[in-house]
Amino acid sequence: MNRNEISLISSMKDDSAIDEMPVEEKRMKAELNIDEPSEELLEWAKENINENPDKTDLLISDLRDMIFEKGECIPHRTDDKFLLRFLRARHFIVPKAHRLIVNYFDFRESTPYFENIDVHHLRKLSKTMFLCAPPYTDQCGRRMLILKIGEWDTDEYSIVELFQLIIGIIEIALLEPQIQIKGAVLIVDLSDLSLKLTLQMTPTVARHIICVAMTSFPIRLQSIHFINATWLFDMAWSILKSLVTTEVLDRVVFHPDYESLHTHVDPKYLPTRYGGIHLDYPMDIWFEDVVMKDDRVVDEWESMGFGQIRVLKEEEEAKRKRKD
Repeated sequence: MNRNEISLISSMKDDSAIDEMPVEEKRMKAELNIDEPSEELLEWAKENINENPDKTDLLISDLRDMIFEKGECIPHRTDDKFLLRFLRARHFIVPKAHRLIVNYFDFRESTPYFENIDVHHLRKLSKTMFLCAPPYTDQCGRRMLILKIGEWDTDEYSIVELFQLIIGIIEIALLEPQIQIKGAVLIVDLSDLSLKLTLQMTPTVARHIICVAMTSFPIRLQSIHFINATWLFDMAWSILKSLVTTEVLDRVVFHPDYESLHTHVDPKYLPTRYGGIHLDYPMDIWFEDVVMKDDRVVDEWESMGFGQIRVLKEEEEAKRKRKD
């Protein structure tokens, strides 16, 4: 039993509220909510990210004009909904939103993550516990992603495929206005981290992690929580830390135990393995419940280069019909 497990047992014995919470027994269904924001959510957006519905159309137009006037990127789309993601991610400051869009398309064009995408193999990867994406948000309405680095089989899946899967779930999350506004939380579980895995953290990989998490995607990553860290991670962290700003470092929290994690993420919104009440939800639930059943997601993934996704969807539909 490791020190985190010992601490967890101790903390749960002292916390009757956690003891009384019912443990989830039936798998929840993943659902995508792309409805227009509620009045309550828009009010939150107005107070926290400077979103003003009376000015939104004008700012979108200003951003679109800036893209074409400066000519620093060639976007594959400039529709209102797409541009609004970038404005929300940068508190409706048009020059900052423009820089984010330029970074986004630079990243697309300069990395291998948007070409030669084997969707069938990604579907197989999604069934592992490497990337968990709960179908519920945390207590603040933020989408949660859980990375279990130790689950990565480097002989079976390349670093490129890992990035492709992570980018895919981010793009799904960004279809939801609530997530554009409230943002996301990342939990990185470092248990079972081996030297072989640690050596995958090259300077290039580190830079790309920063790009995806902070500088090149319109995802408002509110906090990053590391749990079950060992001395091996110090090697990788020394590379990552040198590449991020103080502002980003302020969002990073290393937790000595799960009780510490609970001070940031209510255990009512965590899997049982971290002292919560929920089942584990690998990325596969999003394939099963959303990607394979929602043409809007298929369209979004196709625009990213996931060209085989419609073929996979048709294959899955044919299998279901044969079973019926």
